Amino acid sequence: MRTIGLIGGMSWESTAAYYRLLNELTRERLGGLHSARCVLYSVDFAEIEQLQTAGRWEEAGEVLAGAARALEAAGADLLLICTNTMHKVAGQVAAAVDVPLLHLADTTAAAVRGAGVRRVGLLGTAFTMEQDFYRGRLAGHGLDVLVPDAPGRAEVHRVIYEELCLGVVREESRAAYREVIAELVARGAEGVVLGCTEIELLIGAEDSPVPVFPTTRLHAEAAVAAALDG
Repeated sequence: MRTIGLIGGMSWESTAAYYRLLNELTRERLGGLHSARCVLYSVDFAEIEQLQTAGRWEEAGEVLAGAARALEAAGADLLLICTNTMHKVAGQVAAAVDVPLLHLADTTAAAVRGAGVRRVGLLGTAFTMEQDFYRGRLAGHGLDVLVPDAPGRAEVHRVIYEELCLGVVREESRAAYREVIAELVARGAEGVVLGCTEIELLIGAEDSPVPVFPTTRLHAEAAVAAALDG
């Protein structure tokens, strides 16, 4: 098995899910006491969030590029950025190393297309929902991407940063997300991309009338496949 390098900590709540999934999926594939070969560089999310809010993306990208270089030096054969939002700087990170970066939006788009879905609703941080770095990447795979209206986007973003990143899961927020999903489905969404790694702490298939695409799990599945199958 090749070694998977994880750029995590954004937030650590979802990075913990990455670690669990990588090991569970490896055990499923190999059996017995097998676990994933991986190395983790966990950043201080408070510092990254401040750079996000200030629009200082190049500086944030250099922090993640430094993490990528450290992981490569530690023996990583492929890299994951364990957050959807920070794929805004994926190009900067990929350029800093010689090992491949497995792009989260690409693995998600492959799963969506594989399910026969073409029009998807996208939930995530305001950066992910409103900027083109992620929506455009999905659209480049032939997907039609819908996002919530302005109040819906604001609530989805608030819950991520004020609750889920802190490990807080509230039934009221689950109900609010269900309403946002219902609105997207009414507009024609055939599936919903859970485009923030923390959202899977709150929302599952049972919360949507159409298929959901959990990006953390999909990313982990693709990473294990790449590590084991090349």
